[in-house]
Amino acid sequence: MWRELLPVGRSAATGGYRRHAWTGADAECRAWFREQAEARGLAYETDRNGNQWAWLDGSAGAAGDAVVTGSHLDSVPDGGAFDGPLGVVSAFAALDELHGRGVRPDRPLAVVNFADEEGARFGLACVGSRLAAGQLTAGQARELRDDDGVPLPRAMERAGHDPDAIGPDPERLARIGAFVELHIEQGRDLAVRDAPSGGNAVGVASAIWPHGRWRFDFHGEANHAGTTRLEDRRDPMLTYANTVLAARKKARLAGALATFGKVAVEPNGVNAIASLVRGWLDSRAPDEETLAAVVAEIERSAAERGARDGVRVDVTRESATPVVEFAHGLRDRIAARLGGAPVLPTGAGHDAGILSAEVPTAMLFVRNPTGVSHSPAESAEEDDCVAGVRALADVLEDLACP
Repeated sequence: MWRELLPVGRSAATGGYRRHAWTGADAECRAWFREQAEARGLAYETDRNGNQWAWLDGSAGAAGDAVVTGSHLDSVPDGGAFDGPLGVVSAFAALDELHGRGVRPDRPLAVVNFADEEGARFGLACVGSRLAAGQLTAGQARELRDDDGVPLPRAMERAGHDPDAIGPDPERLARIGAFVELHIEQGRDLAVRDAPSGGNAVGVASAIWPHGRWRFDFHGEANHAGTTRLEDRRDPMLTYANTVLAARKKARLAGALATFGKVAVEPNGVNAIASLVRGWLDSRAPDEETLAAVVAEIERSAAERGARDGVRVDVTRESATPVVEFAHGLRDRIAARLGGAPVLPTGAGHDAGILSAEVPTAMLFVRNPTGVSHSPAESAEEDDCVAGVRALADVLEDLACP
């Protein structure tokens, strides 16, 4: 399975993946998912929001009875091979492991591929799961546009999905009794924990830090780079650069994270002073109070510097996700089933975090020796991936065969 999926959407120039939602590479990944489902005799379906499902038993079970696992197949720009796909590949492999053990689940089991988890194309993460959980309205989703101005509905329609159907899916979520997402660890906790004794290949998530995305618009004045005196400039790039440095400092002092990872410049000419710099801030913190304080400090620094530079700064919050405490009972049950696997928090958002408001959710992390993620350098040892599959199979057996 891994070899089949590995080349899809991979850039020959960077080695990274460009599997953006509702593109050709995404369509190849979705076709792969359907092939894997049908090869196992699973009941395949696509829900109203473009999420793909493969049911071991599509008809049995009562409300709140099903056990679901999976992740996503899309990527960030030039992302790694493991973030998302490891969870989907491992889900199918775990079903194969259960079949090899002769396990006959008493409850329905399903594998899911959530659409547009990374938000790389339309700027909002976890669109498929947010829509299903009612955390994103159909109206809000229809307003999303990519960098070329293509609306989400048009992109979905071009990919063969009916955009008129998008919206909350409470009936489907009501079937789920537990959702367990396996994911590459996006950090080095497992790699450094008990390092002399070999550490742990698999961990269990405790919580997801609160996080959000903010757009900073720095409005200056376009002018000639070769004739405009420094004293006469209203240069938004200067204010933006200072804000990037301020974000790093404020986050470090608060024990939080802040990143300006995307920027757009107008008119974007080498010999022109910009009229507008637009930067996107991603910030995360251990708690919501700290996050709010850090972002407020960054906004204040931007405004103060803008006043000195003659630049107006407008800030728009584009998304915000509160702290997610995974279901304690489910988390503790899984950790015990895995022989006391380490329990650790994460600063990364996931579909499991979105669904946690509606159904009991949990996450397994597979050790990442470098800690690098959202990059072609992202990696995991084959033995650790196999350990993740077996751990997931153990968890599914425990939950589906009570």
